[in-house]
Amino acid sequence: MHIPGKRVKRTRLIQTEKYVIAVEVELVIPVDDPSEPCYESESVQLLREIKEHAERGEVAWLMKKGKVYAAVGAA
Repeated sequence: MHIPGKRVKRTRLIQTEKYVIAVEVELVIPVDDPSEPCYESESVQLLREIKEHAERGEVAWLMKKGKVYAAVGAA
């Protein structure tokens, strides 16, 4: 589903217990309501897939999609 409007790229962070992944996704500023950019279904699905792969620890796959960082807990 494609929403009519201006497309903008934004970096989103997906955080799991072990990793934080910075991934660039496309958002749409709808013509009918330009107050807030929206995700299209493809972007939502990509973010879900990235989180699932991160939870399984598939670093090689994640590195193809964005920047991968090790999450460090506070002491």
